[in-house]
Order: sequence, then C-alpha cells, then structure tokens
Amino acid sequence: MKAVKIIQAGDVKLVEIPKPEVKPGHVLVKIHYVGYCGSDLNTFGGKNPMVQLPVIPGHEIGASIAATGTDVPDHIQAGMACTVNPYTSCGSCSSCRNGRPNACRYNQTFGVQRDGAMTEYIAVPWQKVLVDSSLSPFDFTLVEPMSVGFHAVARGGVSDLDTVMVIGCGMIGLGAVVRAALRGARVVAVDVDDTKLTLAKELGAHYTINSSTENVHEKLAEITGGHGPDVVVEAVGAPVTYQMAVNEVAFTGRVVCIGYAKQEVAFETKYFVQKELDIRGSRNAMPEDFRAVMEYMKRGTCPKEKLVSAVFSPEKAQEALEFWQKDPGKVFRILIQFA
Repeated sequence: MKAVKIIQAGDVKLVEIPKPEVKPGHVLVKIHYVGYCGSDLNTFGGKNPMVQLPVIPGHEIGASIAATGTDVPDHIQAGMACTVNPYTSCGSCSSCRNGRPNACRYNQTFGVQRDGAMTEYIAVPWQKVLVDSSLSPFDFTLVEPMSVGFHAVARGGVSDLDTVMVIGCGMIGLGAVVRAALRGARVVAVDVDDTKLTLAKELGAHYTINSSTENVHEKLAEITGGHGPDVVVEAVGAPVTYQMAVNEVAFTGRVVCIGYAKQEVAFETKYFVQKELDIRGSRNAMPEDFRAVMEYMKRGTCPKEKLVSAVFSPEKAQEALEFWQKDPGKVFRILIQFA
C-alpha cells in the first residue's frame, strides 16, 4: 500500500509498505484524509528536534473502520467514520500516575517519534479509536488539532468570569478561541493576519487585535478596564509572544503555553512574583478534549471548509509542504486525501 515518508529535511517520497494485519483487540483503519501539522512542517524544514527520520508523518486523522479483530467492543463496527488518538502513554511515569497521560514522559506521537498515519491503512488498539456516526472523515481531520487548543483552555481553568487572550490564530489557537467562547469567557484574539482574525471572530472571539498594526497593551487596557486578561493562551511559540503573555496578563492571572519557542526567551521575572502568576504548560490533549471537539463539530456551526487551506493527493505530498513553507502564516491546515 502507499505511504508518504519524509526521508530527510526537504525530501518526501511516496513509498510502498505492507498492509497491516488485524490482531486481537485491534482495529484496521482506512485512511481518508490526514492533515499536515506544524510539527510535520518543522520536520520537512529540518527544525524538529524530536523527530526520528525517516518517518511517515501524520496524526490528524479522518478515517473509517475497515475491519475489527477479536475482542473489540460491539460499538466499533466496520464502515463507521472515526479518528485516532495518536499519542501513547506508559502508565507508570509521574504524568501517567497523576492522571495526565497526555504528558507522558515516554509519549510517542504518530509522525514524530514513530511512523504516523499518512498511508492507506493503519492498525491500532481499539481503545485509541473514536467513532461517531454523526461526523464524516473530513470532519474528523479537524478533531485532533482543535483538541490541543481545547486542552489549553482546560489547563487555564477558564470560566464565564474570565477574559481570555489567545495569541496566535492558527489551527490550534482557533481551537482555544472556540473552547473559551463555549465556556462563556470574553475572548480576545491576537494575530498579525486580518484574515485569521476575521475567522477568529466567526468562531467566537469578541475582540480582535492585529499586533502588527495596533498597540496590544492599549487595546487590552480599553477592553479590560486596565486590568489585563485573566488568562493568556500562547499559541505561537516566539520570544515576543511569550513576553507579551507575561507582560499583559492580569495580576494573579494564568498563562498557558502551547507553542515551542525556537530560541531562548528573556523574561521580566519580577512579574512572575509581583503578579503571583500561574504559568502552565499544555501538551497534546486528553480523551475528554477529543470528545468535546466532536460535540462541537456536531453542532454544525464550525466553518470547516475555511479551516482547510488545500487538499493534495499522496503523489503531491512534497508539493503540499513546499506550498505551506512558502507562506506559513496564510495556511490553516493542508490535507492529504487517500480515499
């Protein structure tokens, strides 16, 4: 069967690999769409320190059940649309013992530390499959990336009493916008691109700030009465946005960090103490975050087509990454379509 493989930085090949067998307790999943993630773009650009090359990328999965092995529950049936939780957990590290397997010390994510789903079929334990007859494989491709933003909002303990600033309106940041709005918070979306800010408004943001043309501090003071936002979600991963998060968050506020900064960040650490800040990392997502995104998608209000910038065939997998690499700020998600 066909599979897309990143051989080395800048080099993607379409290869043939064996079709997986279905073992007891496992499910054979037929891939319809796989989204390219920012981690895949970094792998292609030689900027992903966690990846082990060569690797089959892909962990944003829209698929259907092709077959089930023995010992699989009856609620999982052939033909059902599904996605797959792409993370692993060891069950014994401190994260797992504390009930947070999403941050497992030994996690292996599809397409990073192990081969991913950018192929015609994968076989996975049934516990990793999420099915819902109300959603399509296309819908399911958006579940994993949005769940990362949903999880960040959970980490921030967001409620309807909060004003939440989301810095960065890519796919994950937009997930945070949606979840914060669903929780009843006032949401301020910040980005350098007006198109992304317009979409953030459509997804629930009450205010938008273009940080390249507007004074973020002055706008926030106007919105919050000078207090600053109660929660800031950093979804960019740049020194300037990390500093903005700490500088602008309210006293006793919460800063939730999703993005990885590629270089060291200098902070005014007095703010950590003076403001008595809670600074929290947010990694991957929990099963309940996946389910929450699925429930949101079932509302029918998500502008799905606007979140997918382009769809390519497996034969054009390298072209797809080159397309994204040329203007990364303009792309939400690129899908590779197998079916």
